[in-house]
Amino acid sequence: MTRFRKLTALLLLAAAAMPARAADDGPTPDIPVYREEAKAAGIEHVYGGPWEYFVGGGVAAFDCNGDGRDDLFLAGGANPARLFVNTSRVGGALSFAERPAGLGDSLAKRVLGIHPVDIDSDGVTDLAVLRVGRNLLLKGGPDCSFRLANKLWNFDGGRAWTTGFAATWEKGAKFPTLAFGNYVDRSAPGSPWGTCHDNALYRPEPGDTPRYGERRALSPGYCSLSLMFTDWNRSGTPSLRITNDRHYYRGGEEQLWSLLPGRPPRLYGRSDGWRHLKIWGMGIASHDLDADGYPEYALTSMGDTKLQKLDDETEEGRPVYRDIALDKGATAHRPYTGEDIHPSTGWHADFQDVNNDGLIDLYISKGNVESMPDFAKIDPDNLLLGRWSGKFHEAGGESGIALPRKGRGAAFADFNLDGALDLVVVNREGPVSLFRNLGVKKPGGGVRKPGNWLRVRLVNGKTNRWGIGARINVRIGTRTLVQDLAIGGGHASGTLDFTHFGLGTAERAQIRVRWPDGSWSHSYRVFANQFAIVERGKADAAYWFPAD
Repeated sequence: MTRFRKLTALLLLAAAAMPARAADDGPTPDIPVYREEAKAAGIEHVYGGPWEYFVGGGVAAFDCNGDGRDDLFLAGGANPARLFVNTSRVGGALSFAERPAGLGDSLAKRVLGIHPVDIDSDGVTDLAVLRVGRNLLLKGGPDCSFRLANKLWNFDGGRAWTTGFAATWEKGAKFPTLAFGNYVDRSAPGSPWGTCHDNALYRPEPGDTPRYGERRALSPGYCSLSLMFTDWNRSGTPSLRITNDRHYYRGGEEQLWSLLPGRPPRLYGRSDGWRHLKIWGMGIASHDLDADGYPEYALTSMGDTKLQKLDDETEEGRPVYRDIALDKGATAHRPYTGEDIHPSTGWHADFQDVNNDGLIDLYISKGNVESMPDFAKIDPDNLLLGRWSGKFHEAGGESGIALPRKGRGAAFADFNLDGALDLVVVNREGPVSLFRNLGVKKPGGGVRKPGNWLRVRLVNGKTNRWGIGARINVRIGTRTLVQDLAIGGGHASGTLDFTHFGLGTAERAQIRVRWPDGSWSHSYRVFANQFAIVERGKADAAYWFPAD
């Protein structure tokens, strides 16, 4: 290639990296202001280790002592996993205190990810711990205590290299079905670049206590890095969607499994309308962006992020998707700061409203796998703010989260209960990032409070207490905001918490819930800037007030 052609190619790549701007996009969204407070908050932790820990690096955010504040369980890789209990004051600086994790020295290591889930529906959060080797189920106890429950719940954790997790309550089941996504088979010839493990599905046995018997292999496995149960066609029965890392296998693709109650899993194929898609799949997140009843999916990768929408012209019931990331300005394919024009490496994805303007935003953690020369070395995380046009505005640099670290798993939570979402990010071979949301930028400088907000928690009953699989509808004026409750997705990370809604200038809202069995709740009128608890069968929502 001549010097002129090289220069032209570099200029074209640089132009492609610039965010597209259109005249009809409307005003720039309110820019959130984040301040990194990990060390000051008492969190000094590193996820690290050799090649088996290039992937993973997750965090679980959940309340383990009943005070309404989200605590943190952090994967360590070759270092021990650690538990940090939230001691933040309402509206104040973030503060955490380390507690014993309850795993012991050997089991605390080799942890790649953690997902919170109330397996036995006793109201105390349990944990699914993903490891290189035996996976663990931890039963939650009082005051942030945990005990190993593999034997208690007849769960065989296997010996695979596990990188993903999802859970759902199938129809008629008292306890959740668990799915584990596995990576490279380390025992296969040519490891670590060889064969992929099959993924694993565990359905609960009948009875009054959780018991998981035979492991069902989901084969073929294509080195999954994230999976989630999703009711993609609004049939009332969720399917299992898996995103796969194509770098370590031949002939693989993204996958969608049909899971009908009482039937073996069935992989959707070409005859069903499922299109072949091969990416370096790292993380997955879903949200109904246009409130048409069907979720869209963000798929992170090495290179561009995919944003998939169910094709409007496809025959009903067929999973035919088209990519809308370019149209929405959400490809996030190159760093938005610095001079590095190499492709990005995306990991965790999450849809949240971080500036409380009533528009959904998309966060993507970024970081080179290790030292891959063909991909960006300095690759800051994305914070794509929703605009009224339906497009996204990149605000990672403006918001203060653009640190030169190798991001992996992440979680949004309102750690100090002020109604603004904070952010924790696990970084490979670097300190954890803990960003406190201070508000949004004023046009002339300074910071002001973001828009109004509402946080909703469901109480579904004695089974599936959190209402996983429900859809929460929040109406403000003529608009309806929607959130689906799911366990899974992201990258090796999970949150079990109040569901957050930004309300903009609205001072009141109307909540209606479609419960996991398809029935609808009462309509609840609530005030803005409140923590609302919706209990199934109750005529009114209750408010929860945090204590300092």
